[in-house]
Amino acid sequence: MAPAVVLLHGFTHTGASWDPVVEALGESYLAIAPDIRGHGAAWNSTPVSLEAVLDDLAAIAPEPFTLVGYSMGGRIALHAALAQPERIARMVLIGASPGIADPAERDARRAADDALADEIERLSIEAFAERWARTPVLAGQPAAVAAAVHADRLRNRPAGLARALRGLGTGALSSLWERLGEIRIPVALVVGERDAKFTAIAAEMAQALPAAEVVGIPDTGHAVHLEAPRRAAQVISAAA
Repeated sequence: MAPAVVLLHGFTHTGASWDPVVEALGESYLAIAPDIRGHGAAWNSTPVSLEAVLDDLAAIAPEPFTLVGYSMGGRIALHAALAQPERIARMVLIGASPGIADPAERDARRAADDALADEIERLSIEAFAERWARTPVLAGQPAAVAAAVHADRLRNRPAGLARALRGLGTGALSSLWERLGEIRIPVALVVGERDAKFTAIAAEMAQALPAAEVVGIPDTGHAVHLEAPRRAAQVISAAA
């Protein structure tokens, strides 16, 4: 049986954002790229909570499997590795973080995320997609990549994204910095050369994880799998 790979997208994306990576992986892998609650076809699935998303993951993923997560999906993947350690053989995290360690900073982020969620509900998906594309960490994407990402964002609905931000945002989920040592499986931390913030985070995570390596990808930013899907597939293949 082909080894299973589950790919978790980031906030404002859908499972379809992984299509170029899935194509590059080829038929040697069973690739599963679901729409996370609040996104895409799952925009109206409720509740949008970590527990519900982890239940969804357990229902769709054969075991053992390789878990791949980008940004928000990477954060969820870390929680899954702690909640379902017997199911996950290894992980590949792209532009991911264990959350915000400082409680006051996390509370402030949650308040900011709640305010943004309120704003999202008042916007069209087109208007929000254009706004989100200007997020500094996403700067520098090639035009073709930015166009594909925009098309993917339009698969969402504002109400779903607002629920996802409130339930799965950086401020909503607990910090896992103190628990990284419990994750014993191999972890590849993938970061883009232009993504200085998450390159620093990955280096710090690698010190805390028992079996981790940092994989830097030249000429890419935060969303490595979107800018260099074949390179991302190579990293996943090496892990799987």
